Amino acid sequence: MPRYAKIVILTGAGLSAESGLATFRDTGGIWAKYDYRDVATPDGFQRNPNLVYDFYNMRRRESANAAPNAAHEALARIQRDYPGDVLLVTQNIDNLLEQAGAEKIIHMHGEMTRMLCTHCDARLPWAADLSPDLACPECELIGGMRPAVVWFGEVPYEMARIAKALGECDLFISIGTSGNVYPAASFVAAASEAGAHTVEINLEPSDTTNYFAEHLHGPATEIVPSYIERLLAG
Repeated sequence: MPRYAKIVILTGAGLSAESGLATFRDTGGIWAKYDYRDVATPDGFQRNPNLVYDFYNMRRRESANAAPNAAHEALARIQRDYPGDVLLVTQNIDNLLEQAGAEKIIHMHGEMTRMLCTHCDARLPWAADLSPDLACPECELIGGMRPAVVWFGEVPYEMARIAKALGECDLFISIGTSGNVYPAASFVAAASEAGAHTVEINLEPSDTTNYFAEHLHGPATEIVPSYIERLLAG
């Protein structure tokens, strides 16, 4: 396998599914149980903040009880041991990559373990439940604290940095993504235009599978460690 100078790895909900965290669009997934317009939009938060708080408080507790799996650990290992540059871009709002030891991570959809104040735009670590009666530690105003996650209709974080990395990478790997959520679904096209080799690792072919040069389908905990071993072996 050739040596790559700059690798960008995109991860989605399929990476954490084997750690017990539900995916969104699969049968029985999160959006089969909740209307995203109620719990993952600014309008939903204005209409019924308590429902949104309950939804994310539940998800934060579920995430706290989850542990990194073999795929998370393999991604931390390639960051640690590969001689080239490896950037992880994740759509996941859990911190399982960090728990596994990964460090260079862009959480393009935010993080459950942080809060955002709508009054002063403070973004702070937050492990406890959120509620309407809490005061922001920065501005001390009540009622503005929300999960620091990107909702539908909002712009994902660090898009300029991601675009730069995609334009410079020579290997792009997509792991556990459905391929129907933009802008992440467009990353393979951007990487391909930059001349990168593109690899899809997914339980089954995604909506963008035809854009990839290489396809590896199966459980992330099996396919990802095997592929990382090949990269490290050179």
